[in-house]
Amino acid sequence: MRRKVTWFVSVAAILAAALLFAETPSTSQNGLLQLTATTANVAGAPDPVRIEILRWSTDDERDRVMAAWDLRSSVATPGLDKGAGKQGRGAGKGRGPTSVSSNNMTPEASLARALNETTTVGYLWSSEVAGYALRYAGKVDAADGSRRIILITRRLGAVNQRWNPTFQGTANSYEFSVIELRLNAKGEGEGRASLVGKVAPDMAAKIVTLENYDALPTVFNTVRMRAGNAPAKKP
Repeated sequence: MRRKVTWFVSVAAILAAALLFAETPSTSQNGLLQLTATTANVAGAPDPVRIEILRWSTDDERDRVMAAWDLRSSVATPGLDKGAGKQGRGAGKGRGPTSVSSNNMTPEASLARALNETTTVGYLWSSEVAGYALRYAGKVDAADGSRRIILITRRLGAVNQRWNPTFQGTANSYEFSVIELRLNAKGEGEGRASLVGKVAPDMAAKIVTLENYDALPTVFNTVRMRAGNAPAKKP
């Protein structure tokens, strides 16, 4: 009898562990789009990566991010104008509210500030203990079925050296990272990130993207949409 009880408990424990492991990709089963990749040309490569896009950013969210880049504070960061107005009144009559640009804030710093005010739209997971919350997720679909996916998150490797580039390039001090994935009609491709170089507004994507994608080395190899993911529709 004791052996039967022990066997039952063991089997139950194994089944519970299997179920827990199967649910490890948090919220991925409810995600809009799931992708896998392997890092390349960084200190921690090769490292498996899982990207879960829960939803695409709305037009309003995109416009707020771009307004921040353009230093239009009234749209970029809610609540910023109130503080600016107080500074303006304290500075003297006739000066009006202090704008972001008058405080010598750069587009990059303004964008980073606005991203902190946005809602999480997905996650990027690697072998690091904590994942990266995606603050922006957008896409540009081509007639041939290929797709560009633009993601923005906090700076990759901000607390470790796993994302340090192993290639030459002009270093930047962005507090965020822009990731661009380029997939073919089968949902396969590669991606690059703003670990070096600059970002700039992109007319097609209507958001800040990598200034010179083709000149950057690949950072995400063998990018693939996970099985069961149908091409997502724009909200």
